[in-house]
Amino acid sequence: MTKLTKQYDLEERTSEFGEDIIEFCMSIKYNPVSDPIVKQLIRSATSIGANYMEANGASSKKDFKNKIHICKKESQETKYWLRMVAKCIPDKEEKIKTLWNETQELTLIFGKIIGTMNNTIN
Repeated sequence: MTKLTKQYDLEERTSEFGEDIIEFCMSIKYNPVSDPIVKQLIRSATSIGANYMEANGASSKKDFKNKIHICKKESQETKYWLRMVAKCIPDKEEKIKTLWNETQELTLIFGKIIGTMNNTIN
């Protein structure tokens, strides 16, 4: 699988992030506490790239902005679930920190896009 790298192609970056989350989650042993948390993490993290792909196919600037807003919300939710996974599975702390940092960067990128659009779209 891919390694997290800083990229300017946001479609590729969000796709690689989703793949990295899937790979990470596959390494976690099932237990009744971690299972629902891991499922939520996979949903929110892979949704970031899916919504970004939808944004790129948006029918209007307003639709694009809405999809980017969803990307930001999913990024924020992913940070939450990574925190919960860290509590359930403390031996994965280093990998979780790496994934959390990438999620934070994505959150900031989507926030910047929204901020820029707020200056041009009412």
